[in-house]
Amino acid sequence: MITDIRLLSQQLVNPTYNSPAELVKWMGALQAQNYEMSKWAIGIRLKSCNLNSIDEALLQGKIIRMHIMRPTWHFVAAEDVRWMLQLSSKRIRSANESFGKQWNITEKTYSRCNRLIEKALEEYQNMTKQEIGTVLKNYGIPTDIHLLSRYLTRAETEGIICSGIDKNGKPTYALLNKRIPPTKALHHDEALSKLATAYFRSHSPASLQDFVWWSGLTITEARKAISNIEHDLIQDKKLYIHNTYTITQTIKSKNILHLLPPFDEYLISYKDRTSVIETQHHSKAFNTFGTFYPVILYNGKIIGNWNRPPKGKTTIETSFFDPNISINRTLIETAKKRYLTVMNFIR
Repeated sequence: MITDIRLLSQQLVNPTYNSPAELVKWMGALQAQNYEMSKWAIGIRLKSCNLNSIDEALLQGKIIRMHIMRPTWHFVAAEDVRWMLQLSSKRIRSANESFGKQWNITEKTYSRCNRLIEKALEEYQNMTKQEIGTVLKNYGIPTDIHLLSRYLTRAETEGIICSGIDKNGKPTYALLNKRIPPTKALHHDEALSKLATAYFRSHSPASLQDFVWWSGLTITEARKAISNIEHDLIQDKKLYIHNTYTITQTIKSKNILHLLPPFDEYLISYKDRTSVIETQHHSKAFNTFGTFYPVILYNGKIIGNWNRPPKGKTTIETSFFDPNISINRTLIETAKKRYLTVMNFIR
């Protein structure tokens, strides 16, 4: 039951959308550390698309990539950025400042960097991390990779910057107000309800602890958010299921195989992952430092790993946790071809 509904809710079977922006809005947010592979996390959930349509949505600012909810990268629909930032900016800022203490970054330095970053982006519109680092360095501010990340994340939490237009294949930063016009702030309870709806609609079934993990909310806030939308949820023991689905829902067509990217929502967005991957195989899917690997999803279960093709190649290597597993070879080849086609490796 759990895997059947999750395949549906996460758009990994019977997908609804062709639009990358609509898919991201449905998901609430998609974790996006690895920029290119996170685009595949979008592509794999659409009825039909290619990398160009995803890049176009990012170019037009319909999808924004920034630190939101938790202190990590996410793709978020543009219209959801401000109210999500309203919910999460203080927590992310606190975590960011905690990281920054080891480098003795002062509030005065953060404020100065905010002003310099804003001024530079007013002039140049879209700048890479390295270009912003050069600007700060020219003003005598130390900018090794760790320090620069702290400055930029702080500017994100202040609502000053967000992702801009890619430059020579590299992501950039731009002024948030230039990319997304200011909107009326939501009441805190309304924002909590919207976040809970987005999560349980697209990640059912899930527990309170799963929602806390994904959202970054305190357990008190998460309970309040769930309480606000309880009329839309079915509770089955510790799991909540959005009433879009039924507890007994099953997938009619089996033999569903996907090559999931690293940090995919199917794994990373739940605190408890034992329903989709056996405990003995956890280390093959993610490590204790929070790194998640590309994995093979078969009928709702994680059963192996895959590697993206080397540059200039179209060869995808696969390996399975159980060397004796029997899977129709056509399923594997179809999944490989879909990745290569969507990501523009082949035409």
